Amino acid sequence: MNLPPGLGLGLAALGRPGYLNLGHGADLGDHRAPEDLRARTAEVLDAAYEGGVRYFDAARSYGRAEEFLAAWLQTRMPGDVTIGSKWGYTYTAGWQVDADPPEVKDHGLATLERQLAETRTLLGDRLALYQIHSATLETGVLEDRAVLDRLAQLRSEGVAIGFTTSGPGQAATVRRALEVGGFDAVQSTWNLHERSAGDALAEAHAAGLQVIVKEALANGRLTDREADPRLLEAARDAGTTADALALAAALAQPWATVVLSGASTVATLQSNLAARRVDASDPRLDALVEDPGGYWSRRSEMAWT
Repeated sequence: MNLPPGLGLGLAALGRPGYLNLGHGADLGDHRAPEDLRARTAEVLDAAYEGGVRYFDAARSYGRAEEFLAAWLQTRMPGDVTIGSKWGYTYTAGWQVDADPPEVKDHGLATLERQLAETRTLLGDRLALYQIHSATLETGVLEDRAVLDRLAQLRSEGVAIGFTTSGPGQAATVRRALEVGGFDAVQSTWNLHERSAGDALAEAHAAGLQVIVKEALANGRLTDREADPRLLEAARDAGTTADALALAAALAQPWATVVLSGASTVATLQSNLAARRVDASDPRLDALVEDPGGYWSRRSEMAWT
């Protein structure tokens, strides 16, 4: 599997009525019923495809994202897109915005088997990449022989295997996964505020893994809605928006294969797509780096809307 390089689209903010992106509630307004989000997802997928996006990323925990994506694939029948999804979190919000918790994590074999069956029911043979959702050293999933053997079997059947990371220990997780082996792709958070995984992702790229960047806009903190004044100034000087400049910085990383937009509106997506025409070499952007512990602590305090 070779991922189509450039911008991709993640469906975390489209498949469920609540998410922790800043401004998500304002974007959706009162139109949060399943049929509303199904239509919105199709609209954004259409705009993304027309804009050249060819990688789409879902997960079992993204509410009904796989279902909405499957409906779009069946209707549009695009032959040149790559589909990825994930297992390891179960959506428990019951279509409520403020459910606590909205999802439950479990990396056991039983969850893998159940969620793989659910994903295959919806996406069938369109599933090209299946990822462990938020692998960490603490969950022990990278040491679970039963899980690893099942993933290896799936890989032998032609489905690429990946893992995603989160938290201040991302780099250690990536390096342990490289030691374990058996992975084709890694998806990690990297953005202008949180760059701690960069060296490990470069190592993964050198080892032959394809690298997907998620949360390149720091859940909305790197957009015009709440960007650091220094980013806003740099974006104005470049004749662009904060989100486009931040995404351009991620696209400029030599190890990055795909950088995900998490847009939930066509207007946001169009702004994100402009990143492909932006020069992100402004040295002022280096001043935006934050301590990883502080970054992830702040992220954990963000409200779902």
